[in-house]
Amino acid sequence: MKNKFTLEIASPCSENFNKMIPSATGSFCNSCAKNVIDLSKKSNSEVAKFIAETKDVSICARLRVTQLEQEFEYNEISKINNLKYAAVAASILLASNVVGQEKTMVKTEISSPKPGNYLMGKVAYNHNVDKELLITVKGKLLDAKTNKPFASKDYPNLVLEINGSGRTFRTNSKTGEFSIPVQVLKNSKSFMITITGDDYYLSKEIPFAVESVKNNILLQDIIIAEDELTKIMIAGGLGINYIKDK
Repeated sequence: MKNKFTLEIASPCSENFNKMIPSATGSFCNSCAKNVIDLSKKSNSEVAKFIAETKDVSICARLRVTQLEQEFEYNEISKINNLKYAAVAASILLASNVVGQEKTMVKTEISSPKPGNYLMGKVAYNHNVDKELLITVKGKLLDAKTNKPFASKDYPNLVLEINGSGRTFRTNSKTGEFSIPVQVLKNSKSFMITITGDDYYLSKEIPFAVESVKNNILLQDIIIAEDELTKIMIAGGLGINYIKDK
């Protein structure tokens, strides 16, 4: 029988998950003396399996906010059916072994693929590389409301990345300063920033002028409104809402 359900955290916890003591399944919270299960990195099927195996148990969990918008399902199989399936599987395995032993070896021929066609001529070069600039973007990450760095207490471990370079840089928590090397095209009019933190995320296009680059350095502050930072993690007592089939 299929069980469908959604998840909820009615009273989110304000404790910092990253300051808790790591455990095998998540982290231990000293504040409420409970193990907080980290479900944020699990797939839908893994979450459904976990819920099925811990049915009717009080759970404190950490989730991605998007997981609260998803519907999960798992198949509930009785112990009797499990025994039946095990017996059938064993009989199939036994039969397949017997048949395998009765089969004789069949000679096979290995055919080599025919040589492919080749193309000869002058090699054309792609000159796009010449259009790229390696610059260093220097500035401050600031809150639009206060024109000051984001408070590390409310937004811990903010990390900045530009143009998906794979290089992430932690901003100075006191000054908001950063210095990031990045490749841009000569005709670029903007670059893409990604900001991540313990529980927050933002991806945004920032306009800039190549003419402002001096000695391969671009001085530009990045000013972000507080409500642009999307909450991506949530923790607290886990509620399970089962959905009845209509």
